[in-house]
Amino acid sequence: MKKHIITALVENNPGVLARLVGLIAGRGYNIETLNVGPTGDPTVSRMTMQVPGDNRVLEQVTKQLAKLVDVIEVTDLTSTPHFNQECLLIKLTSTQEQHEEIMSLAKRFGGNVLAAQPDAVIVQLTGDARHITDFLALLAPYKVMDFSRSGIIAMAKGGRS
Repeated sequence: MKKHIITALVENNPGVLARLVGLIAGRGYNIETLNVGPTGDPTVSRMTMQVPGDNRVLEQVTKQLAKLVDVIEVTDLTSTPHFNQECLLIKLTSTQEQHEEIMSLAKRFGGNVLAAQPDAVIVQLTGDARHITDFLALLAPYKVMDFSRSGIIAMAKGGRS
């Protein structure tokens, strides 16, 4: 099943997030990732969702989202040139000897070590989903204490959305 990346510019009003999520869930679709954040205009937020499904049904959902009162614009970025990124924060149990290995891996992937404690290391990494997944695979030998993965944020390469 294709994973669609849908962005929606919405007015910052109470209940907007619940209505959008409810519409998608009500059609029997799962939202794999969801990010919401302000834009340059404090009255408008950008929602970015990754939703699996076929093209026909996702087109219908996109059109229905656009009809909601507080929705300014909806775009399915899946088939258009776009940038997408995720952020990963991961805390690993490590010995002093393992610190260097983890720091080297993080550096190789363009990550930053945010904290190196005597028994743990916290790494931050940004990149596309494959980049994050590849990095996580290399961390398999280490014990993960905690991690948080943001999910996709996306923006079209040209135009407004």
